[in-house]
Formats: sequence, C-alpha cells, structure tokens
Amino acid sequence: MDYKKMAQEILDEVGGPENVSNMTHCATRLRLTLKDTSNVDSKALEAIDGVQNAVNKAGQYQILIGTEVPKLYEEFEPLVKGESTDAMTQDNGSSGSIIGNIFSAISAIFAPLLPALAGSGILRGLLILAVQIGIISEDSGTYSILFVASMSVFYFLPVLLAFTSARRFGASPYISALIGASLIHPDFIALMGDAGNGATTDFFNIPVVLMEYNSTVVPIILSIWAFSYLYKFLDNHVTENLKLVVIPLVSLAIMVPLTVIIIGPIGVYSGEAVANVVNWLIERSSILTGIVVGGGWSVLVSLGIHWAVNPIMINNVSTYGFDYIVPFTFACNFAVIGTTIGVYFKAKNKKLRGFAVTGLVTVALSAIIEATLFGLLVKNKKLFLSQIIGGAVGGAYLGLTKVVTNAFVFGSVTTFPAFVENNSANFINAMIGLLISLVVSAILAYVFTRKDEQLAQ
Repeated sequence: MDYKKMAQEILDEVGGPENVSNMTHCATRLRLTLKDTSNVDSKALEAIDGVQNAVNKAGQYQILIGTEVPKLYEEFEPLVKGESTDAMTQDNGSSGSIIGNIFSAISAIFAPLLPALAGSGILRGLLILAVQIGIISEDSGTYSILFVASMSVFYFLPVLLAFTSARRFGASPYISALIGASLIHPDFIALMGDAGNGATTDFFNIPVVLMEYNSTVVPIILSIWAFSYLYKFLDNHVTENLKLVVIPLVSLAIMVPLTVIIIGPIGVYSGEAVANVVNWLIERSSILTGIVVGGGWSVLVSLGIHWAVNPIMINNVSTYGFDYIVPFTFACNFAVIGTTIGVYFKAKNKKLRGFAVTGLVTVALSAIIEATLFGLLVKNKKLFLSQIIGGAVGGAYLGLTKVVTNAFVFGSVTTFPAFVENNSANFINAMIGLLISLVVSAILAYVFTRKDEQLAQ
C-alpha cells in the first residue's frame, strides 16, 4: 500500500491542509477536525484505495483505515503541517458542538497511550497468574521488576497525559510533561506525610490541600487545557530572543502552584465523583448496566464516542486496581465474534464467508471490531441486532456475577489475563459470560442470515 499517495488523496478530498484544524488517530481511524465539512464527499473518500468507511460524527470526520492507520498518519501529518514539527494549534474557539469537541479531545489525548495501557495490563495479568501457579515469588527481584514494568504507565499517567494533552490543546509538550512530573515528585508527595489526601500546606500563605496525583487522569488534563491559553499568550507576546527562557520560567512558576492550589483538587474530586456515580449505578443494578453497556458498546463505537467512557475505566483501574466496565466491552466484542461465526456457517457466498473469517480472527486476536462493524453489521440491521442482543445477554451475566478486570485492556482472547484475580471464580465467570455472548449472537446470526446472503457494498 502506498500510504503517501493515499494520504495525499485523503487530504485533497477533505479540502487540503488549510481546512484541517486538528488531527489524530485511534486504533483504526484517522480522525480529522475540519473547519468546513460542507464540501467533503464521504463517497469520494470511501472510493480511495485503503479507505473502508468515512463518516462525520461527534465533531470529527472519522475515516476508517484499519490497524495500519499509524502508517498512514506518519505520511498524513507532514502533508498537513508542512515543514513545522510543532504541535498543531487547536482552535479553542472550536468548530462544532461542545459535546463533539469534548469527544474529539478525549480521543486525541488517550489514543496514543492505549497500546501502552493495554500491554501493561496484559503483563500485569500474566504476572498475577505466574504468582498463583508458583512460577514467580512475590518476594523475588523478578516479581518487583516485572511489577514495576506493568504498573509504571499508571503511576506516571500525569506525565504521559500531560504530553498528549499538550499536543491536542496546542501547548508545549515538554513544559506540560514537567508540570505533570511536578505533581508526582517525591518531595511534593512527602508534604502529605502520613495524612494522605486532604493534608494541607501553604504557598505564600495561601492554603493548599494536598492530593496524591499519581495514577490520576482528570487533574492534569484540566491543568494542560488551562496552560494552553497561557502558553499561547506568552508565545504571542514574548519577544523571540527571550522565549527560550521566559516561556518555561513563567509557565512553571504559574501553572504548578495553580494546579496544586485549585485545578488539581477540583480534578481529583470531580474525577472521583464521576467514577463513583458510574460504580454506584453498577452496584445498584449491575445486570441492567451489563445489558446497556454490553449491548450498546458497539453503537458507541460506530459513532466514535466510546472514548468518553475510556477515562472512567482507566481511572477505576489506576485508583481501585479493578474495573467493572471493561468486562462489558469484552461481551460486545465476543458477540461480534459470534455473529461472524453464525454468518460463516449459514452463508454460501465465498466473499461473505471470507470477510466473516477475517473479522473473527481480527477481533479474537486484536480486539478491533470496527472493520466488521462497518463492513458487515452496520449494513445489515438483523446482524447488528444479533450482535447487540448477544452482547446484552452476556453483559447481564457478567454484571450478575460482578466480574472485573485488573487492567484496562481491549476485549480479545489475548487479553484474558486481565480477568485473573486471587479468586478463580472471577476468571471462570468471565469465560462463561463471554461464551454466552458468543453463542447467543452466533445462533441469532445463523437464524437471520440467508443462505444467499451477499456482502453488502
């Protein structure tokens, strides 16, 4: 595939670099925030070799490429930015709806970190399993090294999120990373003593409520969003020969105290409040939550707005060490697998059967459902309904048995270690729930699929 040619063709169809106000990518989609979408032809985009689908949703033009989207992005980014290597400045005046801009920002901030989060989660699960079967002792150096390797991404989230947030909001990624690092510096943490969250100190006689920021999500995102305005102001008003010293000096001197005095505590409490509400709902009616999330996750994915839920799951894992929502996304993915199985055994068309097998393998190994979702399910309402019902039924069982994961991962066979807990019941119930999703959707898909079914174009 000639990704440079493909990137140029996409850029031409969306109105050229001057029409792109922001860009990012997730696991499978190129996501563009365009200044004017009125002249963009989705059908012309889909006709480009390598493009599977193109939709304007959640304030972004989302172009489905598949798992090779990072290679396309490497060619696309220089075409938009030209010779500049600086982060693209986001127009905080924003085009599109507020909700759309929020979804767009969440996607851009978290997408670069998802491989690290997923890989760390799998390693953590494998380490727990190795301890349980006696391969590794918790008192050994091996355990400590692997534990650090699996947990560092969560501990240093403020630094990593500061960097990706800066790229989204148009601030300096490196100064932003320093702001994040300051929140987890040992000397800052030592100010809390044994009191923990809620301990107090002062900054020039201004009271400071101290919080533990390692593994937190919301505080640093809010901080870098605020910093982006300060950074742009300084960049526009400080003379060129003084920028090297003045911008980082003023930025750190203002933003670190501002974050620990105001923004940080607000972020911690607001993040905990949202997570507590979601977890309260799960505790109150875990079965209903399983039905809604397990059945509806694919709908959120099809709209590109599932990113709004990811920070809650990440926050749960980093704060509590487990999460209830991730298993429901597994139920959705295994319902997709079940649907492909039902289609394969009922349909006679070789092209459709081949597409079903490809989808099965892709989801089972990489948890990427978009290709199957857009290529098969969205185009066939009965099959989409089969998948939704399968995910809902499996999700209900997972909710009933309170299955959790110990990491934020994507739902596939390769990420099963995330279900490994000290009690074996969690893993067993997870496997039962996913099998239910797969079997129910497979049966329904088999019933709804005609023998002469064709792959919709």
